[in-house]
Amino acid sequence: MIGHYQDVLAIEQADHPNHTLNSTYELLQHSAQQYADAPALSFFLNTDDHHKPQTWSYNDLFSDITRAANLFRRLGIQRDDVVALILPNLPETHIAMWGAETAGIAFAVNNQLESSQLAQLLRNADVRWVVTVDAGVDEEMWTRTANACAALPGLHGILCISAEHYGQPRRNGDRSVLPERMPVLNFHDLVAAEPGDELLFEAPAADDIAAYFCTGGTTGLPKIACHSQRNQVIFAGQLNAVVGCSMLGHGRTVLTALPLFHVNALLGTGLAAFASGSHVLLATAAGFRTPGLVPRFWEIVATHKVNGFSGVPTIYSALLQVPAGDWDTSSLSAAICGAAPMPAELIRRFEQQFGMRVLEGYGLTEGVCASSVSPVNGALRPGSIGMRLPWQDMRAMVLDDDGRWLRDAATDETGVICISGPNVFAGYLDDGHNHGVWFETPDGQRWFNTGDLGRCDDEGFFWLTGRKKELIIRGGHNIDPRSIEDALVAHPAVAMCAAVGRPDIYAGELPVAYVQLRPGHDVSHDELLGHARSLIAERPALPKELIFVDALPLTAVGKTFKPALVMREVEQVVRQSAQALGVQLQSVDVRQEAKHGVVVRYRCAADNGEQTGKLAELLASYTFVSQAL
Repeated sequence: MIGHYQDVLAIEQADHPNHTLNSTYELLQHSAQQYADAPALSFFLNTDDHHKPQTWSYNDLFSDITRAANLFRRLGIQRDDVVALILPNLPETHIAMWGAETAGIAFAVNNQLESSQLAQLLRNADVRWVVTVDAGVDEEMWTRTANACAALPGLHGILCISAEHYGQPRRNGDRSVLPERMPVLNFHDLVAAEPGDELLFEAPAADDIAAYFCTGGTTGLPKIACHSQRNQVIFAGQLNAVVGCSMLGHGRTVLTALPLFHVNALLGTGLAAFASGSHVLLATAAGFRTPGLVPRFWEIVATHKVNGFSGVPTIYSALLQVPAGDWDTSSLSAAICGAAPMPAELIRRFEQQFGMRVLEGYGLTEGVCASSVSPVNGALRPGSIGMRLPWQDMRAMVLDDDGRWLRDAATDETGVICISGPNVFAGYLDDGHNHGVWFETPDGQRWFNTGDLGRCDDEGFFWLTGRKKELIIRGGHNIDPRSIEDALVAHPAVAMCAAVGRPDIYAGELPVAYVQLRPGHDVSHDELLGHARSLIAERPALPKELIFVDALPLTAVGKTFKPALVMREVEQVVRQSAQALGVQLQSVDVRQEAKHGVVVRYRCAADNGEQTGKLAELLASYTFVSQAL
């Protein structure tokens, strides 16, 4: 565990703990040999039954993964063939994931995508088999998946996880859209028929591709990032080196309720947990989206003696509204917040109320999962994204307009955050996406340009100051603004539009769109929003508001100048917050500063004591920096 940057350097003096392991299969095998009958994975389907979960020991889990790997190979999956997983949070998701990585390449796909997007992604990845659920588990998911599979002539078949396995009636769902040649087979029956004591083929090598993950936005058509076996094995050791014993380790329980198509859940509280001998508690098929989970969260923590979990800012905001009451939550020692920036005030409130340490992390799929994390020991720096992980280099760099290295940024100087190391992904599946994101320094070291802006202080803490990428992060969902803009511009009355994030205490950001109409045309707010709804595939990306303007702000070369719109949104949030509290503002000044990012300086017309104090407290809950003058 780390407390100071010197601890990171000290950890790196030793060999990486997984340096002899070539694949995730070997890592899981190693854990099964070490922890054998210890609990590896538990699952409860609904919150009412959380006190009697189904549990797998390490031996049981590894045997089922071996069976799944042997099944995929028998079905024709070779080293470069792809198995797509369109699944909720089920134990079978882990079993299928690591089995598919062993036989070929696993592709964990966002199960909330519409069928047209699913079909495009499956086609681009050249998927051979799909693992999903039958209609008895989730009829909507089955229908969207079946419609997507119907358009894939290269698909060999579908493996279904049946509701029967969970004591519910089996429902096949509508299969009329599928071609007659396409088999739909029972996953449980086929896995059970395979040997679990021996892998019937050679395990993967370290440089073999293990998995595909979508990145760069959950709307539109995201890029597909390729993880090697080495990438994932190395990351598991990195995370355990910095947070081990606080929330991961033999005899410790980590709760997983984020979606298992995301690297945070699959690798952070999945593979890394298994590598350390932890007990993973999988909380319902829908995770945090299950209506009853957050209200009973502290009961579940107390019952299962949960030591840690991972969430996004919206989850922490929701948990703050749920009193722990008489439930004993003393087992909790740390939790990780990722996917979106977490306001410092929210961290303070959570730690004060529940007496546990909230660790902020920064990462992206291209770095497997995380690249930096707050220290478990020592003083925290609220607002910082922590220190880099061991065995990975991470720096703020000054690059030229073509993305070439000019120099490393000085201490506290803003630059582009870049990462290099064995956990950095192998590249994008579409080689066209690799252009302009990789570069070499004069010493020959290869780096990935994250596109995020930040600085590093003299104690090794990193701070984000902005995003070159224009992603809107809503409660951990990456929303590509272009998907919103493309949908709106498709309306004949719209000339131009720009989507930006509006600061929000609970979601981090909400998408809003500024719209400029064509001369002589008109359209109502409701009509245009309905038009957007018909074209935007994911509900989180639907704009919270459409703002009609005479003209969008432009740069000198005629490009939309989005920073001006972002500043306007921040100012509006400040003014509305003041108005709601009955505080009159004399002035509001919003600026983008190199060191701190978005900074708001405001002056109240009069000191209203308690209300001005409440305004300061409220504004501290946002991710921008606010200062009362």
